[in-house]
Amino acid sequence: MRIRGAVLEQSGATAPFEESRPFTVGALELDPPGPGELLVRVEAAGVCHSDLSVVDGNRMRPMPMLLGHEASGTVEELGEGVDDIPLGTRVVMTFLPRCGECEGCLTDGRLPCLPGSAANSAGTLVGGGVRLHREGGAPVHHHLGVSAFATHAVVSRSSVVPVDADVPPEVAALLGCAVLTGGGAVLNAGRPAPGSLVLVVGLGGVGMAALLVAVALGHDVVGVDPVAGKLDLARELGAIDACTPADAAERGIHSPLVIEAAGTARAFETALALTAPGGTTVTVGLPGPDARASVSPLVLTAEARTIVGSYLGSAVPSRDIPRYVELWRAGVLPLERLVSSHTTLDRIDEAMDRLAAGGELRQLITFEGNPS
Repeated sequence: MRIRGAVLEQSGATAPFEESRPFTVGALELDPPGPGELLVRVEAAGVCHSDLSVVDGNRMRPMPMLLGHEASGTVEELGEGVDDIPLGTRVVMTFLPRCGECEGCLTDGRLPCLPGSAANSAGTLVGGGVRLHREGGAPVHHHLGVSAFATHAVVSRSSVVPVDADVPPEVAALLGCAVLTGGGAVLNAGRPAPGSLVLVVGLGGVGMAALLVAVALGHDVVGVDPVAGKLDLARELGAIDACTPADAAERGIHSPLVIEAAGTARAFETALALTAPGGTTVTVGLPGPDARASVSPLVLTAEARTIVGSYLGSAVPSRDIPRYVELWRAGVLPLERLVSSHTTLDRIDEAMDRLAAGGELRQLITFEGNPS
């Protein structure tokens, strides 16, 4: 079928992206779903730092590639063997498929799925190959098994989690990455004691999601970020305090659980410094591959510190997404507040510039009137 999407032609573009124009937005051909796959009409897609890291070259992927990995949509066609999701079902698309059988999947979310990770690196779907092509037949790679910066996507059944129709597309989209990653850093990796303090370093989409989930679970939360506007929003969303990294250090703030969600070496070092003796630092940010941080092994030993790496919030999407939906339904997890602005496919270059500038939580590309 003929679709419309935003294809990144080459990685390593220079900012401002409105001038370098790394994306081509236009018509593509999308093959029908193969065995174990679905055709999804995309309703909303988030613009995330994991997309930006491919644009600027911090994450090398095969090119050309149709980006977008955090999204929701409606199932329009089922491939052979998919019989557990009715047509018309709203689904959350997640960027790490889980086969449920490999050594990674058997760690209950601690390690990623091995076949899913291999497919993501190759720019294919889990079943192998690509379903996206230029009009002349040249293949276009999939981004993390989703490629949601388009009107439609073919994805593996293992890349989607169905949700009820009362979950709006914008909320459903956020569940696929920001909430799984930030919320999972609290729920799955950090596992704070009831009522204990949680400190979040980096208040972008993922960090603010971690803050929201921690508040929803009854924890006092302190937010840390250099951007004043984000500190104000953190307080509005339930943080008992919010401050810059310098202020946190000057005031001697420490917490038994610190979530690092900024994805820089400096933020990681800040998170370590703010972790109390005996405490845990959970890092979910994704810095550049050459980033290095300074860690004192003596402090780790003498203060019985723990550092936990958490990819996608150590999530099992089929298990975790329903829990976040119930918290949202109960009115204690206002995920709508994570949406800082809306945009369109045609403004994707501008959206990447806005994301790089650091002021956004989640920009959403919406597809109102998207034809079936």
